[in-house]
Amino acid sequence: MAASTPLVIASGNAGKLREFSALLADLALEIRPQPEGLEVEETGGTFGENARLKAVAVALATGCWALADDSGLAVEALDGAPGVQSARYAPSDPERIGRLLAELAAANQARAAAGLPPQRRARFTAALALADPSGSLRLEVEGHCLGEILEAPRGDGGFGYDQVFLVPELGRSFAEIDKATKARIGHRGRAFALLEPGLRQLLA
Repeated sequence: MAASTPLVIASGNAGKLREFSALLADLALEIRPQPEGLEVEETGGTFGENARLKAVAVALATGCWALADDSGLAVEALDGAPGVQSARYAPSDPERIGRLLAELAAANQARAAAGLPPQRRARFTAALALADPSGSLRLEVEGHCLGEILEAPRGDGGFGYDQVFLVPELGRSFAEIDKATKARIGHRGRAFALLEPGLRQLLA
C-alpha cells in the first residue's frame, strides 16, 4: 500500500464506518464508504465467512483494498442467537432490542420453571477480513467481548445492541461508555488491535 491508499470499508452501516474511521485515523489511508447500492449477500454460517465474502466482493467491485467486518451478538440462553442474524433480527435497532429482551425473558421463564437460575451471559464477536484490489484475502482476525444482557436499555451512545450489553467489570453498557474505552475493550477494537500490526506491514 502507498501513502493515502484508498481503503473501502465494506459496510453500509454508518456506525461501523464511524468506528473504523476513528480506529484507522493514525494510518496513511483514505477511508471510503462502500459504494451506494452495492449489496453483498451474507450467506456464510459464521462471522468470519461473512467478513470474507464482503471483503472480496467489495474489493473486486471497487478495485480498492477493502476491509470488511461481520459482527454480532451471541446470547447463551438463546443457544447463540441472534448470532450471524444479529443485523437481520428485526427491521430496526429498537425492534431488535425488543425482540432480544422478549426472547431472553421467555427463555429465563422456562429455566425458572425447570428450577434453573436465570442466564444472561452474552458475547459480542467481530470478524475482520482485508482483501487487496485483486480480491485476494490478506488478513483475517476475530475479536470478542464478554458481557451480560440488561433487562432494559441504558445509555444513548453506540448503535445496534449497545444499550443492552453490560460490561460487568465497568458496570456500564456499551452505550454508556466513551468511544475511547469502547475502542479499547469492545469486540471491534480488540479485533482491530490484532489486525493493526499486519496492516502496518502492508502499508510499509
